[in-house]
Amino acid sequence: MTATDFDVRRHDSLGLRVQHTLHGNPVLGPLAVLILAIIAFSIVNTRFFAAANLSLVLLQVTVIATIALGQTLIILTAGIDLSAGAIAVFSSVLMAQFCVKAGMPGVLALLLGFACGTAMGAINGMLVTRIKLPPFIVTLGTLTIFFSLNSVVSNSETVRGSDMPGLMTWTGDAIAIGGFQLSYGSIIMLLLFGFFYYTLARTAWGKHVYATGDDVEAARLAGIRTGRVLFSVYTVAGLLYAIGGWILIGRLASASPNVGTEYNLDSITAVVLGGTSLFGGRGGVIGTLIGALIVGVFRNGLQLAGVAVVWQGFAVGLLVLIAVSLDQWIRKVKG
Repeated sequence: MTATDFDVRRHDSLGLRVQHTLHGNPVLGPLAVLILAIIAFSIVNTRFFAAANLSLVLLQVTVIATIALGQTLIILTAGIDLSAGAIAVFSSVLMAQFCVKAGMPGVLALLLGFACGTAMGAINGMLVTRIKLPPFIVTLGTLTIFFSLNSVVSNSETVRGSDMPGLMTWTGDAIAIGGFQLSYGSIIMLLLFGFFYYTLARTAWGKHVYATGDDVEAARLAGIRTGRVLFSVYTVAGLLYAIGGWILIGRLASASPNVGTEYNLDSITAVVLGGTSLFGGRGGVIGTLIGALIVGVFRNGLQLAGVAVVWQGFAVGLLVLIAVSLDQWIRKVKG
């Protein structure tokens, strides 16, 4: 064997080890990217590591991360939800209208808003499981429907936080930990990620979600009621979007029908950057949280570095392409 052949085989062996490692631990790649980004931006601008700036990064990603949590559940089943942002914004507008126009107390308006978001998710799930329409087509249609209804219900008017009960904007309040400001919305988001991490890893429902996304026909033959699993995933996602809508009210101190047009793609971006496969069956919610933080860190770090907004979007888009290409490579692992 020549030295060149030895080097090639050693290179191939190293590549296979990395491939197998990332296949078994999809969160490692995004975590490495996040750590490297934090180090790089801290070197470029020392203000990046300031407590006030780190608080801002977490605050900026809280809504997207919450919506991306629901998106993760759907993508794990090899689906996709283009209506995620529309449901979140419409739910926030409905909560505000229940308070201001119907005169409901905050708790009731909040619960009804959650119920509406859940119902919108259930509509998506019914169309996917009962009518057998592709998730892309279903959610593309409901995206337009929900945003249109949003404009009709709100009359395209913003409701100020001061006109709503304190409960509606409570998620925007924060507690101080040293110089770090942690909002209640961020705490809710982190608790939700913890809950669904446990649910996906330790419960039968979570295992059925993974099995359905990996191979729906094999899961059905194994006795899993795949239609029920898919319906439950879209329904739960709707509830998570509505919670994201509540956090959004606190973040903006208002309920506006004119925000959130980018939330659909941002949520998908966070999921993909977090290592969850668009083909289903591989990934997890911790990766999604890291993916959302990657987006927040890159945008914040580039802004501190004086990079124009258009190039910030370019950088995030490039990251998505790299992440999808990496996913394709990882999926080629042979057991």
